[in-house]
Amino acid sequence: MKKLFHIKLVLFFAVSPFIFHVKAQDIKYDTLVAAGIKQIYDIKFHEAETTFRKLIADYPDKPAGRFFLSMIDWWKILLDPDNESYDELFFQKLEDVIFQCDRILAKDPNNVDALFFKGGAIGFRGRLRAFRESWLKAADDGREALPLVQHAGRLDPKNVDVQLGYGIYNYYASVLPDKYPILKPIMLFFPSGDKKKGIEQLRYVARDGKYAKYEAQYFLMNIYYSFEENPFEAERYAKMLTSQFPDNPNFERWLGRIYAKQGRTKLSAETFSNILQKSKKGLTGYTFPSVSREAVYYIGYQYKLDGKLDSAKIYFQQCADLSKQIDKKEESGFLINSYLYLGNIYDAENNRAKAVEYYKKVLDMKAFGRSKELAEQYLKNGYKQ
Repeated sequence: MKKLFHIKLVLFFAVSPFIFHVKAQDIKYDTLVAAGIKQIYDIKFHEAETTFRKLIADYPDKPAGRFFLSMIDWWKILLDPDNESYDELFFQKLEDVIFQCDRILAKDPNNVDALFFKGGAIGFRGRLRAFRESWLKAADDGREALPLVQHAGRLDPKNVDVQLGYGIYNYYASVLPDKYPILKPIMLFFPSGDKKKGIEQLRYVARDGKYAKYEAQYFLMNIYYSFEENPFEAERYAKMLTSQFPDNPNFERWLGRIYAKQGRTKLSAETFSNILQKSKKGLTGYTFPSVSREAVYYIGYQYKLDGKLDSAKIYFQQCADLSKQIDKKEESGFLINSYLYLGNIYDAENNRAKAVEYYKKVLDMKAFGRSKELAEQYLKNGYKQ
């Protein structure tokens, strides 16, 4: 449960230039790019690297191969965001893309591919900087990348994928300043957004995009879940992604969260049980402690609802133990809620002393939702199942 505020800023700063733009070159080129992109989303990184290195070898003057090669590292970061060991390599690969694009643009200032991939590289640089809470540098990257993408869009107005960047920008530039007033001074340096138009543009790409449709589906899923408070529409896009990429842990985890937000907790628990099994099998991307922690949390919650308190206790304790391993700067919502629910379970088992111990732990932690209010209530009156 990474800080929601940070997540929204990451989405706003510099994701606007995130565009998969590949102008048709020839069948071989197009096939390689399409195959490599699917391999990344399938979390088949070795195969994707082979594909994009072949693209670089066969088309050394095109920036696409180097750009998509860097996207492998981006997905490695997404799968384990607290691990910063890939950051420097990712930055270096982006600089290679920017350098190659600059060489092309020095000879041909209107080269659409070079404009798009330079904008995309700068955008992703800003995206990681925002993720690492380097907000000013991230904002500078967004400001630098957006005109490049806009210029490329004017040169190739029929390209569907370009609408991804416009859609992301229009939506978040419209909604984020009101939700987070701290952004309003920064927005003075950016064009105003249009929420309705942004959603329309993203839907268009999600339906008809050639290379960007998966990202459009991903952003629509996030938008409907986090901003529009429409988890049923979010489910639509989550199912699109999980049906196409069933072993992508990010997409599968989102589907489980969406079911939970809908109140369909059994479906959520089933989804996370599947995720936990993949973790035990060692599938790529599923073995990180953060994946197991989220899975055991939602499974434990369903056991609690079903009144299977012994099982719920085991899973919440696992979640708490994993949280102690993962949480570095402050307690996560997973840890706080696990302690609160463990207190409930001990109360239900008439072990009042143990329940009080957990409620007091919650009070010693930061507030998460109504955690402190509920802990004080349970300390005073106990928990009634």
